[in-house]
Amino acid sequence: MQEFYRNRRKRLFELMDDGASLVVSSPTEKYRNADTTYPYRQSSDVLYLSGCPEPETTLVLKKDKDSMRSILFVRPKNKEREIWDGRRLGVEGAVNQLGFDEAYPSHELGKRLAECLSGSSTVYAQLGEDSGFDKKILSALKNCRQGKRKGLEPIKNISDPLFNLHEMRLIKSKDEIELLKKAATISSRAHVLAMQHAKAGVHEYEISALLDFEFTKQGCVGPGYQSIVGSGQNATILHYIENTSELKEGELLLIDAGGEYKNYTADITRTFPVSGTFSPAQKAAYQVVLRAQKEAIASVKPGMTLDSVHEQVVKSLTGGMIELGLLQGSVDERIADKSFRRFYMHKTSHWLGMDVHDVGLYHEKGSSRPLQAGMVITIEPGLYISEDEEGIPPEYKGIGIRIEDDILVTEQGFEVLTHEVPKEINEIEKLCRSDCNNLLS
Repeated sequence: MQEFYRNRRKRLFELMDDGASLVVSSPTEKYRNADTTYPYRQSSDVLYLSGCPEPETTLVLKKDKDSMRSILFVRPKNKEREIWDGRRLGVEGAVNQLGFDEAYPSHELGKRLAECLSGSSTVYAQLGEDSGFDKKILSALKNCRQGKRKGLEPIKNISDPLFNLHEMRLIKSKDEIELLKKAATISSRAHVLAMQHAKAGVHEYEISALLDFEFTKQGCVGPGYQSIVGSGQNATILHYIENTSELKEGELLLIDAGGEYKNYTADITRTFPVSGTFSPAQKAAYQVVLRAQKEAIASVKPGMTLDSVHEQVVKSLTGGMIELGLLQGSVDERIADKSFRRFYMHKTSHWLGMDVHDVGLYHEKGSSRPLQAGMVITIEPGLYISEDEEGIPPEYKGIGIRIEDDILVTEQGFEVLTHEVPKEINEIEKLCRSDCNNLLS
């Protein structure tokens, strides 16, 4: 694994100008209550370049004309704290296990950072997200400016790492694609189990727990984001996370969930009938969303843009809204006045990788960027019809539907990573009515 991360750092060095430095740092641990912290998740940037999962970690890369230095600040070994909190990598581990050129205790960052960054033509650092990190960078900037007598040189420019590190993360390597496929396979299995187990009288939190169980059973650390398990009217709330209601006969259940496997997450949404059979209105609305999604997926290829995919989905969904009687008039009129947003108010796609909403620019020079092989995206059209909507056929009130798959852009077109979860109506109904015994074996 040492060579795996060392190669990533080497690739990043090649993208950096001579004299440039990059600094990425861990988020701080957050307290849930009293002295209990939330489960810790390392910064994806730190993980991507080092593999170090520990808090209080800062990574510095500095490229000079004739040298490239990789430096890691980590928590020092501490026998007493390791008895309570677990083993630490330590300074020696950062060099011997992770392959860094230099390593120092994290508490020395304040006095050493200026020395590390001295004379940099550009320091790449993502400011504005963590005030503590911002202060460290600004302090180093000040110390370099005022430290001439100590041999320090001013930093000439500070820039966002979007244009190197985040663009590098956007195009997935072969190894990353395999990890995403594994996350997709595990998550698909969890969704299938949820479809089988979701019956009237079961609560949303039971389904959420079943998803978490299957994620971890198959090797994930857990969900890659907080699972959405919304039944009935709850499915019309885009980021519903209470997951407390009881499933009722005749309702739809929307599940948006994905497991995180070795730092890479899947992102899948399926909507299905609790009773095992779609009502005529549910089926009609579902077909509108499914048609839009399948057409959008079929259009994915290098050179296509996410804006174009979204526009295609909007056109298809708007036509479907008119067919269902949710809107009146022509497709072009309803797109022009944006009235389609009553029932479809979000974008169709986002990048996927280490983060569920992964890094990378969506636009270049004011235009939607073309897709490239190695990018991984989601495609997730939906219809969300509130119970209190007026002027629409009453049978559609309270229906929320979203269908989401993870799509790898290939040289030839696309590959659906989450194809193992059924989404055709007959397949869903068959699965939902199947035996749910021994699901946890």
